[in-house]
Amino acid sequence: MKASAKPSAETQAKGIRSILGQSWLPDIYRNRILSQRTRSYHFATSKPGSRVEIQHTLLGVELKIGRRRLSCPDLATARYLSVFARVGCSAVAVPYDISRVSLIADELESSWQRMLLLADEQALSLTSALKLRRLLTGWVRDEVQVAGAGPAVPEFKQSTRQRNPRVKI
Repeated sequence: MKASAKPSAETQAKGIRSILGQSWLPDIYRNRILSQRTRSYHFATSKPGSRVEIQHTLLGVELKIGRRRLSCPDLATARYLSVFARVGCSAVAVPYDISRVSLIADELESSWQRMLLLADEQALSLTSALKLRRLLTGWVRDEVQVAGAGPAVPEFKQSTRQRNPRVKI
């Protein structure tokens, strides 16, 4: 009998990506975030594998990446940015409409955690799990960087409707 060959990390990663389908983090980024009005956010220093924490201070919410602290306007934005900081992105697009940030942050966090759980589930050992996580994280980072961070300032339509000057009020 022949011993079955174990699948490579790349084959396993492709399988995880296909399992995630539309909930693949870069797909959510491209389809749900970049399709609306956004502003770009640049991380000063974000390396993959850096420890990322959300901290509540007297001055508000901060996102701590490694030893660096970044001030965030609210918890939803901190949660949103923390996903991309964990991936190691240098710049991302943030939805301009703050009412949408919380829902998208939920989706991104779910996608991230599901990807890591699938990697751990499919890996045969701890070493292969770490290799698989690193490979998937690299793919996510590369796809988000290719998609881009959008404009620094969102576009505003300058045309406004004005009253008809002939009509007297």
